[in-house]
Amino acid sequence: MNKSITIDAHGLPFVKLNREIKRAIAEGVTHISLLNVNGQRYIGDGLRGKLRITINGIPGNDLAAFMNGPEIVVYGNAQDCIANTMKKGRIIIHGNVGDLLGYAMRGGEVFVKGNVGYRAGIHMKACDKQIPVIVVGGTAADFFGEYMAGGIIILLGLNRQHNEPIAGDYTGTGMHGGIIYLRAEVPKEHLGKEVQIMKIEQQDKAILKKYIKKFAQEFGFDPDKILEAEFTKLLPMGKRPYGQKYAY
Repeated sequence: MNKSITIDAHGLPFVKLNREIKRAIAEGVTHISLLNVNGQRYIGDGLRGKLRITINGIPGNDLAAFMNGPEIVVYGNAQDCIANTMKKGRIIIHGNVGDLLGYAMRGGEVFVKGNVGYRAGIHMKACDKQIPVIVVGGTAADFFGEYMAGGIIILLGLNRQHNEPIAGDYTGTGMHGGIIYLRAEVPKEHLGKEVQIMKIEQQDKAILKKYIKKFAQEFGFDPDKILEAEFTKLLPMGKRPYGQKYAY
């Protein structure tokens, strides 16, 4: 039997708010609704199992860090370092996100309706046969997919203005694993020297269809219309781009 609770976070320090969340979980609560969240950090960090947290407001840094299983839905924007080293679960954000989204993310799925800041997807990596996935509806700032070692990132650019780039400079810099899909043509001068543009194959189309359908379902878009556009596929040119720079 599912048990729900609502917590008003107005004026609560982040330490007290997180204690209340963990206390509720210990009492068997499986759905937590947070109201008036305003920058409180570390919500959902290290949580496991079947649990759903809905957040009304703007969660602070390190939302869902090291999370392993729960689902978090944010009705608003979110700050930096969301899904830091997350292993499993789902995060759905109905707004924009700051920098370092998915830092060292090892599994699970993140869906962002709006834009993301700098270094989204940095150090993402597959872990224990899990494939981390980030789908962003808007645009991204510089160093998108920096040092990416595994997983899938899909950038849709749905809200782009005329001639606005879908991603900033140095996209894929240091990338040595995983795949990046961009719903636009990308000038080579905007890419890191470690990545190459590859042809979209049938397998890529299946991946895009799968995750864009999920994205569209969460945010009310038409997936077929999104998939009408041409996508750019980025892969790393090598697996150890900086291997020769280190002594052994």
